[in-house]
Amino acid sequence: MTDEPKRAEDQENNAAAEPAADEINPVAVLEAQVAELRDKFLRAVAETENVRKRAERDIADERVYGITGFARDILAVADNLTRTLDAVAAEARSSAEGPLKALLEGVELTDRELQKTLAKNGIRRIDPHGEKFDPNFHQAVFEVPDANVPAGMVAQVIQPGYAVGNRVLRPAMVGVSKGGPRTAPVQETARSESRGNPGN
Repeated sequence: MTDEPKRAEDQENNAAAEPAADEINPVAVLEAQVAELRDKFLRAVAETENVRKRAERDIADERVYGITGFARDILAVADNLTRTLDAVAAEARSSAEGPLKALLEGVELTDRELQKTLAKNGIRRIDPHGEKFDPNFHQAVFEVPDANVPAGMVAQVIQPGYAVGNRVLRPAMVGVSKGGPRTAPVQETARSESRGNPGN
């Protein structure tokens, strides 16, 4: 009997001693919580910054490219005004009188005003006559055999193109020269001459 109360007392002492050994440091717990919350906060700030930048980029794109659908639709009107003016010969235009002259002047004025309005809204006309062919902005429809024009140059513009910002609304339809000298014949000649004359 005397052993049992002593054993019970030892168990109570051990039980009282165990929490002291396993006792959790409240400062360490709080520091871990602070570190976790700080990490979450920094992630939230970074995500918010990313969302803000994305929204700014979307707004800027919308300002520049928001007119794209309308611009594509209005290009047909610009083309028809240009075709109307091109259909009248220069001598007929200069000799026009009365209502016909007023009509032609009205169409010219409307065409100029439409082009100004398109330019004001960031829509630029692509009229590449005499420029080097660029497949990003031009659509080759045929080749023009002309020995006087370097190969790969736009020799004729069938229909002007249009672009808004860096995006092409419609490529310019062009005729590209062929048969003339290449664009950089001087460099090729100089290189072949330097190979042929090793003494130089």
